[in-house]
Amino acid sequence: MHEVIVNGIPVGNGNPFLLVAGPCVIESEKMCLDIARRVRDICGELEISFIFKASFDKANRSSINSYRGPGRDQGLRIMEKIRDKAGVGIQSDVHSLEDIEEFAPVLDVLQIPAFLCRQTDLVLAAAETGKTVNIKKGQFLAPWDVRNIIDKITSAGNRSIIITERGTSFGYNNLVVDFKGLPIIRQFGYPVCFDATHSVQLPGGAGTSSGGQREFVPHLVRAAMAVGVDALFMEVHEDPDHALSDGPNMVTPEDLYLILKNAKLLDKLVKKKMMI
Repeated sequence: MHEVIVNGIPVGNGNPFLLVAGPCVIESEKMCLDIARRVRDICGELEISFIFKASFDKANRSSINSYRGPGRDQGLRIMEKIRDKAGVGIQSDVHSLEDIEEFAPVLDVLQIPAFLCRQTDLVLAAAETGKTVNIKKGQFLAPWDVRNIIDKITSAGNRSIIITERGTSFGYNNLVVDFKGLPIIRQFGYPVCFDATHSVQLPGGAGTSSGGQREFVPHLVRAAMAVGVDALFMEVHEDPDHALSDGPNMVTPEDLYLILKNAKLLDKLVKKKMMI
């Protein structure tokens, strides 16, 4: 497997898993800094590598009235402060060529949202920055279709690639994880991340917003770690029930701590036995 370096952290090729975590969207600078520091300290105690993720613009919200985030200019300023004050790597999603141009100097990982994973110009522009590109596999894609996305990125001379599984559409307002997909994607030779919180999302399930079933996050994390993954993605909020986006599927820092303790044990056990 090709090893990817994210903010000095080796990912893939049998290394311990990387945690990518933070609130769904930037609600305020203080909130993001508090969560970044809290998760950083949890990971420090558990000896787990961590980079922070939050969105500056949620461009695919269910309703026109849904909160999208602070936007590009303020979001860029907040991301820079989180990187500098919390001392962590940064990941965020980009939706346009303009986003990439503005954020590439700040971000350690450019995330391509699931709904945009096949947008060739966007994927190529992200790849051409030379930064790590995290592709969220679309809910509509089969695992083997990821090969085509990888080929787009490598065509630009970039092999710093992470593929994230976040569930597959199963009828209306529901996502299901096919755990066979993790080793299928992994066989393409690049690190695979499991998105444990979006995988319990119920898209559009609340009418003008998405619902979620956060109580299943620990179960899906254990399953993913048992199958074998290189990174784990979770959205974290101090008060998920009052979050401005994706609250029903986010976890609290307290829950995160317990989830990560179990995940680390499984990760160590599985990678000791697996042929990488």
